[in-house]
Order: sequence, then C-alpha cells, then structure tokens
Amino acid sequence: MALINKIFNILLPIVTVSFLLVFMPFSIFFKLLQFIRGCKESEKVNGKVVIITGSSSGIGEHLAYEYARRGAYLTLVARREDRLQVVADRCRKLGSPDVAVVRGDVSVIKDCKRFVQETISRFGRLDHLVNNAGIAEAKFFEDYSEISDVLPIVNTNFWGPVYATHFAIPHLKKTKGKIIAVASPAGWSGVPRMSIYAASKAAMINFYETLRIELHPEVGVTIVFPGLIENGNTNPDLLAEKQDWSQVVTIESAAECAKAVVNGICRGKTFVAEPSWVRVLFWLSAICPELLISKPKRN
Repeated sequence: MALINKIFNILLPIVTVSFLLVFMPFSIFFKLLQFIRGCKESEKVNGKVVIITGSSSGIGEHLAYEYARRGAYLTLVARREDRLQVVADRCRKLGSPDVAVVRGDVSVIKDCKRFVQETISRFGRLDHLVNNAGIAEAKFFEDYSEISDVLPIVNTNFWGPVYATHFAIPHLKKTKGKIIAVASPAGWSGVPRMSIYAASKAAMINFYETLRIELHPEVGVTIVFPGLIENGNTNPDLLAEKQDWSQVVTIESAAECAKAVVNGICRGKTFVAEPSWVRVLFWLSAICPELLISKPKRN
C-alpha cells in the first residue's frame, strides 16, 4: 500500500494537470454555451411562490423586491415583524400578487416548520426557498469569554437553512423547484476576526454542494457568494471591518446584488458570485493560500 501511495503521489498531480490543460478549453466552451442557453431560457418566476428568510433588511429585503418586480408570490420571514410589514407593502406595490409575513427565527425548528406550512396553506405550492438569514460578528476567537456565545451564529447561519430545507424539500420536489443558499466568500477562505462566521458558512457550502448531488435532478441548488455589500448593518465592529475593506474594493449596493443574484438563479446557475470578481478568491485560496494570509490588527 505504501508503494501505491508513493506512485500516486508522483503520477496523479502530473496526470491531473495534463488533463486540466486539455479539458479546460472544452469546459470554457461548454460554460459559454450554458450561459447563452441560460439567457435564452431564463426561468420566469411570475406566479411562482418564494420563501425568503432574513427578508427584513439587507440582501434579503432587496431579493424580495426583485422577486416582487417579476410577479412572484412571497413569504417573507424574519424576527422583526414590523419591519417585514414595511417590506411586504413595498413588494405589493412593485408587483407581487400576494405577500405573506411570518415572524420567525430560523434557528428554531418549529418556526421553520411553521413558515413552510403557512406558505403551503396560503399558496398551495413552493417553488424557491431562499435561505438568506444570517448573522455575523467581528471578534477574535480567543476573545470569546464564553464559548457558548458562538452558538447563535452557527445556529442561524448553518442549522437554520438546514431546518428550513428539511421541511421544504417535499414541496420543492413537486414543483421541481430550487433551493438558494446565501453563503459567503469567507466560507472559502478565512477572514480574520470572523472565524465562527467563516466556519458556519463553510459548513453551509458543503451541505448544499452535497445536497445538490442528492436531489438532482428533482430540485436545483444555487449557492450565492456576495462580496462586500451595503446591507445597513449597524454593528460597530462590522462597520469598522467593512470600512477597512472599502479602502481596497468598492461596496456594492444590496439592490444591485439582488438583481444579479435573481438573474443567476433564473438562469439555473449552480454558483452565483456577485460581483463576479469574488470568485478569484476561491482560486487564490485553492492555488496560492499564502497570498491571503495577513496578520490582523487588534484595535
């Protein structure tokens, strides 16, 4: 066995690189054909039913507006019901035929079951489940005095989408619907002061990549990787973090991001990076991870 591993150590990298060099032009051509086909055969969401979690602000709010403009029925889910009502009113004005508002916390199993059931009771079907709800905290891992303080981040960012997806799958299979997971480039490569957030998003990404294989072809899965997006966050630590990054890259509006994301979903993309240059971080983390390592500053 040791000899076989030594042979593999030498041959497999050579064979893999050679294969990629030959296969890459065909892959690029195939992706181009898929893009053209996706533009021509883009899914129409008019009259379809969409659940959006975390839709009271930020990307989730603007995803609701974008789906509303395209005539979708909506179930908006978040913890702030008063804010949800404001978003729902605007969605109706933008063109959504009907909007359900459900106050719920995705980290609570019974809440996830309830908003899926209420959607089916009201609209009779489910076409898209958009798992957008998430929380972030900018903090060095060693600064957590109580390790249990990390649980809300993991429960919301990872377990919340898992719970909602579990209850939605039977209904999505009936409509050959889609699951949308709003992840983060932090799930590809760690971001200083956001270790738990990055870990929760990495778990989310791997969960949905596996689920895509399990559910194909009955249910599609699109994983979204937003870059630096203006989402109205008021957390001072996160604002400071965003300010540091904004000196390097431009912050995109949540409205622009949402439009690009829904376009990608309707074209049947498995991955949507917005802005598209964000995918470079994945290549760098895979090929040259050393370039992404820098010593973070403490305040």
